[in-house]
Amino acid sequence: MKLRFETRRSDSPWVDSVWTCTNEQVTAMTSVAGACWGLVFWEREGRTYAAITGPETRTATAPVPEGATFTGIEFAVGTSLRAVPTSALVNGGIELPDTTRRTFRLDGGRWETPGAADAESLVERLVRTGVVVRDPLVAEVLRGHRPEVSGRTVERRFRAATGLTRGGVRQIERARKAAELLAIGEPAADVVAELDYFDESHLARALRSYVGRTARQLREGAGGAIGLDLDQRLTS
Repeated sequence: MKLRFETRRSDSPWVDSVWTCTNEQVTAMTSVAGACWGLVFWEREGRTYAAITGPETRTATAPVPEGATFTGIEFAVGTSLRAVPTSALVNGGIELPDTTRRTFRLDGGRWETPGAADAESLVERLVRTGVVVRDPLVAEVLRGHRPEVSGRTVERRFRAATGLTRGGVRQIERARKAAELLAIGEPAADVVAELDYFDESHLARALRSYVGRTARQLREGAGGAIGLDLDQRLTS
């Protein structure tokens, strides 16, 4: 019994990744911390559902609808919804009303429910109509540039756009990367060096807080269902 994930990176500057998942008799999973907000669509017993998901700052146990199939869009860090502050979504989410197999409702409009292949087309329409926006200063910071404003201003705008601090985003993304590397067999000592952890104890604490697995569990594929594609590294 497992969750069967397929995840791909996106060429869109507005999208981090697109994923699909099939639930094979799983009723609960370990959710993994993530810096992105997203849209997720799922079908179960002939009904279709949609929700906005928020960034998650910690690992937890989450229920999974048995027999459901999912399609998800993870938006790039720094993007946000015009109608919903990202800070209001952290460690939570909003189920969207009046969803059908063909359409869903968001920000006062009705949109075509996407599949994995046309996720970017939906995002382009959301961006074009102003439903999805981003702070250009945050995008500049994420590219490694130093804006000509105070550090306090950068941090305030970063938190407003993402719901997280810059340090929080870095820690979450580093732990997820560590999990991917460990799952494909890289030794913990090499992961520590590659991702600049202080030592293996530091890595272990990060995995416990953000991923909910030990290095050994990740290498062995143990610990039960997890909300992360560890079967292969993300590809574009």
